[in-house]
Amino acid sequence: MRHLLAWTLAAAAVLAAAPAANPATRQCPRLTARWYGDNRARLQQVVDAHGSCSGRSGAVAVFDWDNTVTKNDVTDATLSWALRHDRLPRPARWKDTSAWLTDTADRALTEACGTGTPGPLRTSTRPRCTDEIVEIRENGTTTSGAPAFAGRWNHRRTVPQYAWVPQLFAGRTPAELASYARAARREALAAPLGATRTLGTHTVPAAVRYYDQQVDLIRTLRRAGFRVYVVSAGAEPVTEVWSRAVGVDAAHTIAIRSVLDRRGRITVRNEGCGGVPADRGAVIPYIDGKRCWIDQVIYGVRGARAWERQPARLRPALAAGDADTDVTFVGDATGAHLVINRNKPELMCRAYDDADGRWLVNPMFLAPLPRRTVPYPCSTTARTAPDGGHGPLRRPDGTVVPDQADSVH
Repeated sequence: MRHLLAWTLAAAAVLAAAPAANPATRQCPRLTARWYGDNRARLQQVVDAHGSCSGRSGAVAVFDWDNTVTKNDVTDATLSWALRHDRLPRPARWKDTSAWLTDTADRALTEACGTGTPGPLRTSTRPRCTDEIVEIRENGTTTSGAPAFAGRWNHRRTVPQYAWVPQLFAGRTPAELASYARAARREALAAPLGATRTLGTHTVPAAVRYYDQQVDLIRTLRRAGFRVYVVSAGAEPVTEVWSRAVGVDAAHTIAIRSVLDRRGRITVRNEGCGGVPADRGAVIPYIDGKRCWIDQVIYGVRGARAWERQPARLRPALAAGDADTDVTFVGDATGAHLVINRNKPELMCRAYDDADGRWLVNPMFLAPLPRRTVPYPCSTTARTAPDGGHGPLRRPDGTVVPDQADSVH
């Protein structure tokens, strides 16, 4: 109740400052889905304060995709389909697929999958090959447990195994990758919720579902005049296939953007951001990289400034995410920081600390995780540093966030 009263007062202040709307034409789209606690009421206040009901238009809302708008990962679903249908191209050298791939991983992939003349990898009949690819994608290690990636990268701007997925499709066109995503989408939506399948020796989810609450929120925001975007660390042609169904078109979908060759085919390089040129994965929409891509694509902020927190007029009114990869851009929102609780420490520490009173925590809408039995280690190891180390999470004033108990589950 205390939070709702605070939000009501804040929303009233925004509405009072807004230009007067003609009551005859004023539209106040309403949320209808069921949410945890008072989250629907608090989200509705953001819709009302920043949207058409207040006479405003053009406010921005940004959503992560995988496990925020959908249950399960759509890029993984597409990779699963491609592996079972021999759609990955065979590389001349596995070492060329990533700037950080280790010699050990190169040997493991070469032994399990082969290299050589162009053509499809026969992963449907080579379970060892599928196993190596899935293990590297999931855990960043080979099936023997050796690190698959090594070297230096900024751990708040990229993670090699995320960048590696679109690199695996080098030689295919975005249209071909989108066709694989459409086939995977049909398959995943038809599979029973909770169903699994086997890839090599790995058991992976077979089903994907749109969260009804997020679909309702996105559609309500759009009716209220918000510009709604998706930002994802997946492959952009894949995310576009899924986001289109909730009314978010390709122009409003931001994910890993592969550089194309002169024949329009995907390469192992992706577009850069914030003054960092196109590269083999150095900058993707990941942690601080999501802020950079939002600033650059949505607000036109160029160069190194795109890595910085912008003034309120150049930040989303609402942002939603589920993982540590989302913590920076979700924290940038001016009206509401919506968090789906998947027990990710840096994000949950920010959410439970609730420094500005505008963080909303919601359990996963389908098959929510149980309560975490020990507090989140906010004061010691919750924050990922650029060098990959872990340390205490600090508020903007420099004070350390205390450890937080898991209370919304």
